[in-house]
Amino acid sequence: MNVIQTKQLAIPGVKVIRFGRFLDARGYFTETLRQSDIAKHKDLEFIKDINFVQFNENYVKAGVLKGLHFQWQPPLGKLLRTISGHMVDMILDIRKNSPTEGKIILYDMPSALERDFGEWLWLPSGIAHGSFFLENSVLEYFFSADYNLNSEAGISPLSADLDWSLCDAGLKEKFDKLKSENFLINTKDKEGFSLSEWSRDIRSENFTYVPS
Repeated sequence: MNVIQTKQLAIPGVKVIRFGRFLDARGYFTETLRQSDIAKHKDLEFIKDINFVQFNENYVKAGVLKGLHFQWQPPLGKLLRTISGHMVDMILDIRKNSPTEGKIILYDMPSALERDFGEWLWLPSGIAHGSFFLENSVLEYFFSADYNLNSEAGISPLSADLDWSLCDAGLKEKFDKLKSENFLINTKDKEGFSLSEWSRDIRSENFTYVPS
């Protein structure tokens, strides 16, 4: 795994891992993940001790809006990437006492097959995760714990009380444009908690910010 760069996004603990692709006239080859490289790379210490136990693939059509999902028992972190298509990731901090509690950011994740790099996005437990899709897309997710249907919930990505102050303005415009069109969202996501409703729920105490 040729790690080119890791970068911290505006929400603490949320990281991007950029890895190299070897391109030639035929296409490219890349190692997307190698456990031994994670163990020895100084910039990957934040996932060094994580045992990824569930691998998922997801096909999503253009115009879909998903999220914002989270799980508290067991705590669930996600490592994800776009294999093909174009996803814009939605990242909401719901950790109590976090400096960015209640704030949401967007991160652009096109597959961009012609680029000489790919990217993983790491979302620790306590991050509510959603996404919207500008093209038909295939995604890959690695989970740090088994999915538990009985210990998960969601905040609606349409909730009026989300704090967008840290969000990239251009990506927010794309989100607003999607909302003004004929987008597709399931009932469960559309009717999820508002941010304030979730904050008052006793289960929200499962997520507390711990400085690294």
